[in-house]
Amino acid sequence: MTKQEAIEAMKVVNQVNSENPKLAVPRITGSPFRVLNLYACLGGNRYKWTDCEVTAVELDPELARMYKERFPNDTVIVADAHQYLLDHYKEFDFIWTSPPCPSHSQIRFTQAKGRNDDVYKAEYPDMTLYQEIILLDNYFEGKYVVENVIPYYEPLIPAKKRGRHLYWTNFNLPSELSNRKVKIGVGADEVAKLCRFHEIDLSSYKGEQRKDKIARNLVDYEAGLTIFNTARNIITQSNIKQQSLFNL
Repeated sequence: MTKQEAIEAMKVVNQVNSENPKLAVPRITGSPFRVLNLYACLGGNRYKWTDCEVTAVELDPELARMYKERFPNDTVIVADAHQYLLDHYKEFDFIWTSPPCPSHSQIRFTQAKGRNDDVYKAEYPDMTLYQEIILLDNYFEGKYVVENVIPYYEPLIPAKKRGRHLYWTNFNLPSELSNRKVKIGVGADEVAKLCRFHEIDLSSYKGEQRKDKIARNLVDYEAGLTIFNTARNIITQSNIKQQSLFNL
């Protein structure tokens, strides 16, 4: 995608945002369940969420455009998700963040240590992951999920392993997340198979990221729904107890 195409894509997303003034609005008791979806991509995790008000942050303007087409009622922001979290975490009930995973990946590490070390160089793990976990765990009063791959090293902060992913949360996750099984292989039809599995269409994507990478990184929407409902049920029950206490 050219620079001009990126600018035009951002204009489309930002125009929609300007018509939907939900940014930086203080939390009001009784208002909708407010969710922040960071590094949103095409919203694999978000696909089956209902009865909520979602703000999605995505840096790639093409993915942001396609996310907005897929979820027209969400507020979509083209921005640095890491900085947005720091600036706006107080405004939400539930936060899902999936920071960049390549520098933690077992596959990339194996490639860098093996025959492809001329292509995949050794690199420092991106500490964005742990910065966000520490911030949310200590400052955020709602429920949160930080999702990433299983790394090639022992995680610096203990996490919950479910399927091919690690989850850091401040609530108990079910042992089973209703993950659907998908076999990720290689070949010309890999992207098509993953698109069918996630119910997405990447044919209009004109950005610089590889389509197979985009499709592989999506969280299974059934797992996303299970996690979302678990967090919301906990928050709802907590609110009911609090209201009952004040009604005594």
